[in-house]
Amino acid sequence: MKLKGKAVLSYGDGNAVELPVYSGSIGPDVMDVRAFGQTGMFTYDPGFLSTASCKSAITYIDGEAGLLYYRGYPIEQLADHSDFMEVCYLLLNGELPNAQQRRDFEKNIRRHTMVHDQLTNFFKGFRRDAHPMAVMVGVVGALSAFYHDALNITKPEHRALSATRLLAKVPTIAAMCYRYNTGLPFMYPRNDLNYAANFLYMMFATPCEEYIPNPVLVKAFDRILLLHADHEQNASTSTVRLAGSSGANPFACIAAGIAALWGPAHGGANEAVLRQLSEIGDVSQVGKYIARAKDKNDNFRLMGFGHRVYKNMDPRAGVMRRTCHEVLNELGLHDDPLFQLALKLEQIALEDDYFISKKLYPNVDFYSGIVLKALGIPVSMFTAVFALGRTVGWISQWNEMVSDEDQKIGRPRQLYVGSAKRDWVPMDDRT
Repeated sequence: MKLKGKAVLSYGDGNAVELPVYSGSIGPDVMDVRAFGQTGMFTYDPGFLSTASCKSAITYIDGEAGLLYYRGYPIEQLADHSDFMEVCYLLLNGELPNAQQRRDFEKNIRRHTMVHDQLTNFFKGFRRDAHPMAVMVGVVGALSAFYHDALNITKPEHRALSATRLLAKVPTIAAMCYRYNTGLPFMYPRNDLNYAANFLYMMFATPCEEYIPNPVLVKAFDRILLLHADHEQNASTSTVRLAGSSGANPFACIAAGIAALWGPAHGGANEAVLRQLSEIGDVSQVGKYIARAKDKNDNFRLMGFGHRVYKNMDPRAGVMRRTCHEVLNELGLHDDPLFQLALKLEQIALEDDYFISKKLYPNVDFYSGIVLKALGIPVSMFTAVFALGRTVGWISQWNEMVSDEDQKIGRPRQLYVGSAKRDWVPMDDRT
């Protein structure tokens, strides 16, 4: 962070306050408004859309240009040349690993994939039809009751161990949520499989027969995790940081992030895509829904097109599009009615002048929902898979926040619009 200059804000009767202007390594400059408190006023910014709550070296987004960088590396390069485990190391440590660091990192993760056996008792307290995210919030938060030997967040070695445990155990817990839902027995993790293959094994294997991972499907799932690993200061990441600013343990903070991700406006986008495809039902109905999407008097909108952050093409979407077609080809699903419908919508969005002019390109959620469906993952598990991919980002952001000397406990202000002071009235005198 480099001091670039100062802005002078005038207010009242000839009063003024100087506000430092800083520049980061890339991206827009920021105005440090902390001195604004000297005026007796404070800023009003609902949703914090114009407020930087922290400084970070982890992820950079330029929504206008359609850029997403992890630690400076474009997401497209990482998706083409790395895998999720390498990206996890990058996000946590700031640099790509060498061969030995990579081997040690993966070995360490594998050593922690099992969960405490008593943790399985937690699942019996939930209804069989409980939403997987409801179970994940509870079980991940409960990890601090089982792994309380490394909860001193002031010690880097404790933070590192907790980070490893979370990264290793969240896939096991997510798979257990699915197995509990379906009445299938829990499958213990296998240390001979990589991270993505191990999750698919715990989801779909049975004790009755050998499970052989399909490398095309494993690669597709790995890319989904990689593309969702971090996304700057979104709602769930900000929640993790806010919870962590109080000194809460990392398991509680990640559980808070999972709860925030559960909201349909955040983590439910790919779930909404599949629901809408089911609503449209058939390729013959596409024209009607496209017409509704173009009608400015109709509040209907197509799910999975355009993005709140990216005003250009979502940089993750191109990677996911290739992955989607690889999976459909591998499984021979191009003739499936649901996937034909999705591909027709994709074609229209990429060729129709209305969608092009409005920059309503298919986003990562459009393709990831199709891929997850093709992999056999039920819609109810989509957000849990999102949480699985995002856990490493949350941990990295939490660790950066704890290590930041400028960080303070979160305490947003408010613009009070309620009643002014009034005196209590006895019951008999109230009208």
